[in-house]
Amino acid sequence: MNRKKLQKLTDTLTKNCKHFNTFEVTCLIKLFYNLVGEGIERQGTAIGLDRNAFRNILHVTFGMTDDMIMDRVFRGFDKDNDGCVSVTEWINGLSLFLRGSLEEKMKYCFEVFDLNGDGFISKEEMFHMLKNSLLKQPSEEDPDEGIKDLVEITLKKMDHDHDGKLSFADYEQAVREETLLLEAFGPCLPDPKSQMEFEAQVFKDPNDFNDM
Repeated sequence: MNRKKLQKLTDTLTKNCKHFNTFEVTCLIKLFYNLVGEGIERQGTAIGLDRNAFRNILHVTFGMTDDMIMDRVFRGFDKDNDGCVSVTEWINGLSLFLRGSLEEKMKYCFEVFDLNGDGFISKEEMFHMLKNSLLKQPSEEDPDEGIKDLVEITLKKMDHDHDGKLSFADYEQAVREETLLLEAFGPCLPDPKSQMEFEAQVFKDPNDFNDM
């Protein structure tokens, strides 16, 4: 990508981006094209990180291991559902992912956890996610029973209007009372350590990008 194009892209993305400055946006654009590889100027094809490439970044850089959650995070970034994360989606997604306010993170996590997109996190969805994210403990008992109990405990704590499922209002109230509940159903944000490492590695002089 030539300098002029890069400058224009950087300006546009910086304008629309809440949490990164021009230098950081430039670094993230360069990283993006590094990750996508050199096949950039193909005619008319959507350029971006497909699901596998993106999941690889989540896994290697941010230590995520839960397939279902990684898939949901990918969908959270891929706003136009075209199956790949474009450079705009990459910058906007990371802006929230790394630096988002509590409000932004609550909306994002809720969307990740609302598997069928109906505006509620149902008991079934909680069960699925908790079953996925909890380590399988070898025990005599039926592990599903333990997870069902956990779902009930979670509902008791978070379901303020007692309708047996979590609306965003329930979730928001619970998280405001207890921030640890933000990722109640699985880790879908970077932990502080991997966030710091990522930023330290990416936001440096753009000339030494060779060791990414």
